[in-house]
Amino acid sequence: MLLRESGRHLGESYSLDGVSGDGDSGVPHGRLLLDFAEAVVGGAETAIAPTRRALAAAVGEAGFVDSAGVVASFNAVVRIADATGIPVEPFKLAQTVEERAALGIDDWH
Repeated sequence: MLLRESGRHLGESYSLDGVSGDGDSGVPHGRLLLDFAEAVVGGAETAIAPTRRALAAAVGEAGFVDSAGVVASFNAVVRIADATGIPVEPFKLAQTVEERAALGIDDWH
C-alpha cells in the first residue's frame, strides 16, 4: 500500500510482483533487496553473506545499512502484530481490496 502511494506521489509505478517473490516490483535493485530480505527473514544463513555482498556492492555501504534496518524493522513489526493478533482496521481492508485479491491474502487462514 505505501509503496504504491509513494510511487503515485513520485509519478512512478510499482507492481506487487515482488511480494510473492516473482519479480522486483519495479524498485531499483528490487531483486537484490528481496533476495537479501528473504535470506535474513528466512534464516538461510548460507544465503545471507552472498546476498549481503551483492546488495552492498549495488547500493553502497549506506544503502546497505538502510536496507538492513528496514528488513529488521519490518520483521519485528510483523512478528509483534502476528503474535498479538492485531486485526486489520476496517479502513485498511477497504483500501486494500485489489491488492489482497491479487496476492490471495484473503485465502490465508
